[in-house]
Amino acid sequence: MERIRACLVAVALASLFCVAHVRSSASDHRYKAGDEVPLYANKVGPFGNPSETYRYFDFPFCSPVPLKEKKEALGEVLNGDRLVSGPYRIDFLSEKDAEIACKRKLSKEEVARFRTAISKDYYFQMYFDDLPFWGFFGKVYNVGKADPSDCKYYLYKHPVFQIFYNKDRVIEINVRMDTRAVVDVTGDEPVDVDFMYTVKWKEIDVPFEKRLDKYKSSSSLRQIQWFSTLNSCVTLLLLTAFLATILMRILKNDFIKYAHDEESADQEEETGWKSIHGDVFRYPKHKSLFAAALGCGTQLFTITIFIFILAVVGVFYPYNRGALLTALVVIYALTSGIAGYTAASFYCQLEGTNWVGNLLLTGSLLCGPLFVTFCFLNTVAVAYKVTAALPFGTIVVIFLIWALVSSPFLVLGGIGGKDSKAEFQAPCRTTKCPRDIPPLPWYRKTLPQIAMAGLLPFSAIYIEIYYLFASVWGHRIYTTYVILFIVFIILLIITAFITVALTYFQLAAEDHGWWWRSFLCGGSTGLFMYAYCFYYYSAQSDMSGFMQTSFFFGYMACICYGFFLMLGAIGFCASLFFVRHIYRSIKCE
Repeated sequence: MERIRACLVAVALASLFCVAHVRSSASDHRYKAGDEVPLYANKVGPFGNPSETYRYFDFPFCSPVPLKEKKEALGEVLNGDRLVSGPYRIDFLSEKDAEIACKRKLSKEEVARFRTAISKDYYFQMYFDDLPFWGFFGKVYNVGKADPSDCKYYLYKHPVFQIFYNKDRVIEINVRMDTRAVVDVTGDEPVDVDFMYTVKWKEIDVPFEKRLDKYKSSSSLRQIQWFSTLNSCVTLLLLTAFLATILMRILKNDFIKYAHDEESADQEEETGWKSIHGDVFRYPKHKSLFAAALGCGTQLFTITIFIFILAVVGVFYPYNRGALLTALVVIYALTSGIAGYTAASFYCQLEGTNWVGNLLLTGSLLCGPLFVTFCFLNTVAVAYKVTAALPFGTIVVIFLIWALVSSPFLVLGGIGGKDSKAEFQAPCRTTKCPRDIPPLPWYRKTLPQIAMAGLLPFSAIYIEIYYLFASVWGHRIYTTYVILFIVFIILLIITAFITVALTYFQLAAEDHGWWWRSFLCGGSTGLFMYAYCFYYYSAQSDMSGFMQTSFFFGYMACICYGFFLMLGAIGFCASLFFVRHIYRSIKCE
């Protein structure tokens, strides 16, 4: 336990360091009149495919000389950000009217590229003084004609920047495209383009600390989200409480019945869950895999708690580029010791001897699928030449973090778990010969039980999952972390109760194979989440194409697999506590 506490303290200190680094890395954002305010061009891509983004200067826009690339943190690179110096020069308080940025002669191929981009609703993203803004490449003009060949394609060439400031600081930037200054790119012929821009400044009294408030969800949307989420959760909690009351009454009757049988000293054959007291604590099959899954689930639960802590203290404010991914990588590496300790300790409690093999299995149970998925998706990204393709240097950095931080912590945790000498606490002795499990109706078998177990917890979170998907796989901004934390707590409560209830009914049917069943039932919510991905992709999003489809289903498979391990560990731990409690409450010979 001392090793676990030390590991948690180390993770907490590292998390606080991340907070300090994120907050101190930004400049003071103060400027004098005439100072150049940093403008960075980030990426472009089709609006419906958030993962299919390309470098800004992959298209023939005005390119500054020299072209400077901004140094980016690990999380920014993982997020697909590739910031370079922007095509426009904007000085603090210096207004410009139709300033020529550059003159370009677009070739037929470049005109065709712009035309294709406009037809796919391509947008661009830039950062001005760390404030993000967006704009579209152009517009399609269709006078009610069904034939796409009759459409007209126009490229915007004149952005108008409306910048608001308070004393010596930039507060807000709005960008609109001058719809009168367009270039017709419908035909396959070279076109001369004069790219220009306009800059206007206006003073406001909004404090600098509140300049990101405009990127947060509106108050009306937050109220709707609060109401819909809490309404769903309260309903499910009441249903859970109702079912819990019924289960407690059934248990009370069981205790009275078994106590009466002991007092009467009848020689009748035992029935129900008491009859399998000699088998209920028989160790599960594939105990090394079981312990590894429990260790990984415990680590993922710890990671989730730390991420929520960072969210509550305000690290993940809107468009803090890459902060979440950086935190995930760092916290995962530092909590590997928790996975090693939990897996090795429990494996040794189950009288396992090959603890080294168990440790290797623990280390590869989560990293293995992630590695395979990453290799495939990164190959796809390289083939499509999108910004989601990680540079070789970033891959080396991630490998070094895994090899020099995560793996040593995993080994140290495994050694600590092996040396803990903990014994499995079983209130009943296990018989030598396993008892035969009686034939069960189809609805008491594993697959129907898993389907029933995941439905109620998923019903508690599906509303919030929609908002999360719209943020991760769309262009909405997610800031309601308090709601998300409440939903997460309710998810844990419902998952634990449903797993315990199904475990009780399984034991009442004299089926003592509850170990793996409780883990699978607890984690089944992850399967429902992945099934929801298919609905969201087809009905709620505009995603299309092999690249975006593979990214969506590939990375969501990894996320849902992580949820499966985490909630499976929660379900098993709750069931183990419950089973120990009820068998301590009766007299077993």
